Amino acid sequence: MEKTKCLIIGAGPAGYTAAIYAGRAALDPVVIEGPEPGGQLTTTHIVENYPGFAEGIDARALMDAMRAQAERFGARMVRGSVVSCELATRSVTLDSGETWSGDTLIIATGASAKYLGLESENRFRGLGVSACATCDGFFYRKRTVAVVGGGDSACEEALYLSSLASKVYMIVRKDYLRASEANKKRIAAAPNIEVLFGSVTKEVLGDESGVTGARLERGGELYDIRIDGFFLAIGRHPNAEWLGGQLPVDENGYILSDGVKTSVPGVFVAGDVRNTDFRQAVTAASDGCRAALEAEKYYKNEIQ
Repeated sequence: MEKTKCLIIGAGPAGYTAAIYAGRAALDPVVIEGPEPGGQLTTTHIVENYPGFAEGIDARALMDAMRAQAERFGARMVRGSVVSCELATRSVTLDSGETWSGDTLIIATGASAKYLGLESENRFRGLGVSACATCDGFFYRKRTVAVVGGGDSACEEALYLSSLASKVYMIVRKDYLRASEANKKRIAAAPNIEVLFGSVTKEVLGDESGVTGARLERGGELYDIRIDGFFLAIGRHPNAEWLGGQLPVDENGYILSDGVKTSVPGVFVAGDVRNTDFRQAVTAASDGCRAALEAEKYYKNEIQ
């Protein structure tokens, strides 16, 4: 088993930021990058709301820069996914068979957006298909978009997009919205939102430039709508199964924490995998900073 002062699980904005701060604190951070280095942010194209980039920045370029910055301060990147862990000893086993332990452990595995599972949906991901209206809505000003989902999250995404887009379709599988009365009223009052009840997406349509429409089924009949953007709002899934229930979670599976502190000493959590209301790159990075600073404090007070 290899050991380090700070072991970080996850390689999104939270994980890489934690590695930057842990490296500067001489904690020799090791980052287990998982199956998707860069995290969920890399499923979008241009990031325009991350501070410091007046013209926006390519999502992959942003994450590559964070990774390089972490490496500059001594972080070691390890490819692989955690298959089992023992939080009491802050140790993990990877799918490669490697085992690692840390004097401190930072969990930054994020949350994955739920998708419909369509081949066409995957083909146009980042080319008009998105699971983050806040991230990508700006690109659809004065254009037509669709939001899949009928809950409060879908309503909030549709309302946000309605302030930017000229037309917003809501594709709702049921014959009603599974949302609060307040959100139902807001949707009904929005002049540029049209709810397509009883409709199921069968295919995302597009060409080499990106999404051009969606093929829907209602009552056994197919029909097409013309859209420029296709947004998913059917929930997110926190990437916490690998913990095997060793940390308490809320009803949706997000890790419960006191800020970035978990219930296990020396184990911290950062970013979208914890029970936070915010799902933004900048808030995940902030969490990563806080987790590394707490890890440094724990190491100096309890380990050194």
